[in-house]
Amino acid sequence: MRLGGRLATSVALVLGLLALTGQPAQAAYFNTYTDIADTPNTSCCTGVQGFAAGSTYLYSIKNHTNVDDVSVIYRVHKTTGERVLMTNGTNGGTTNTWLGHGNDMTIVDIDAQHHLFVVTMKASGPQLVRLRYDGTTYYHAGSYQVRLNGAAFAPSGINRVSVSGTTITFLFKSGRTIYNGSLPLRASSGTIDLTKAFDLQVEGALVNGAPVSDLGTFLTQGIFYDAAKKVLYYPLTKDNRSIVLVYRNVSPTTTGTAPAATDLSFRITSSAYSELFEIEGVGISDGRLYFNTNRANETGAHDGVHVFNGYVA
Repeated sequence: MRLGGRLATSVALVLGLLALTGQPAQAAYFNTYTDIADTPNTSCCTGVQGFAAGSTYLYSIKNHTNVDDVSVIYRVHKTTGERVLMTNGTNGGTTNTWLGHGNDMTIVDIDAQHHLFVVTMKASGPQLVRLRYDGTTYYHAGSYQVRLNGAAFAPSGINRVSVSGTTITFLFKSGRTIYNGSLPLRASSGTIDLTKAFDLQVEGALVNGAPVSDLGTFLTQGIFYDAAKKVLYYPLTKDNRSIVLVYRNVSPTTTGTAPAATDLSFRITSSAYSELFEIEGVGISDGRLYFNTNRANETGAHDGVHVFNGYVA
């Protein structure tokens, strides 16, 4: 009886310490992936940019690297890997001149029609473009100015938060800062005035339970926000390394600095693509985390769309 009492007391103390420290027994860490499809260079478009994951298909932009004047969009079946170069239904052909850098995009359904909202990163002209798509054809459907404190502002990330009968609300990202913005549901033009929501912790964030010494020098990419679970995924890249940090319990009302999760992280350090392994965008579909990449080795570019192995949100 005394032994049992001591054991119970010891277990209670350990559980109490775990509750106080908030440290899990083992961090969930994902560092392998499966290729779904290549997204080869086409026309002058060589740089992978924005990404969005739909219920059946994955969408990936490629643009004219360092020029940002021409883009294409690939549609990939997330299960079979079937790849189609989408058609520009407004002007014909497969290229368009509307998307600028096209760094990130998000899917929004309006009146039972599918749309992609794409951030252009343009200092002038529209900072946000809306495309309506049906099957493998897309059409220009809207252009918008984005403003912060009255000045033109070019965010590099976007994700839908909610859609009501009158309004679409978004989270936008620039660097490590998240902003709130909204549009009337059916507006094809207009101005989006952003307000700051919160910052994202990067330095000191744990990847597989340990900090990455040079994480502050990684480039930031797009974002994905799981509104139902209030979880934000944030890819960062440097050379042949890509990391996805995760932020829980964040929403448009969050302020201050959101801490990165200590018990969940993703990283690919690629020896196969030693010159470049750059995750550009991520998205959740049926609980799985999909992403697109710029990849390169001594044989050339090997860009594609992929899925992390083992993770279910």
